[in-house]
Amino acid sequence: MSSTLDSLPPALAKIVQRFQRASEPKRRYEQLIWYAQKLKEFPEANKIPENKVPGCVSQVYVTATLDDDHVVYQGDSDSQLTKGLLALLVEGLNGLTPTEIVQLTPDFIQETGLNVSLTPSRANGFYNIFKTMQKKALECKLEQ
Repeated sequence: MSSTLDSLPPALAKIVQRFQRASEPKRRYEQLIWYAQKLKEFPEANKIPENKVPGCVSQVYVTATLDDDHVVYQGDSDSQLTKGLLALLVEGLNGLTPTEIVQLTPDFIQETGLNVSLTPSRANGFYNIFKTMQKKALECKLEQ
């Protein structure tokens, strides 16, 4: 186990470990599709420009709300793999405080092994989704 894994929030560390066990790129993609299918239904009404992730080839939407000082994300994408990346982040970051989310760095993607299988545009999309989620967590905190 690396120090990066030790410093991750428990839900995110569990996801990273799940991907580490999937040694082949095909298995990692299957894992992403599985996450995509687990993602809760995203209301059509939330598919508005303010919730759109900038810089993604796919259409990606994210919302964040605060529930007792903990961020709750929802999201959707028109691409299954991108939706899987989004779902991975939703599951890994939901329930954290805005401060915990803002302090995270996206380098845990290297720990999953996904970075070697992702196309440059998908890797960039992952980063943009992550940054948007951090920005929305910060906005939640500022609205308190």
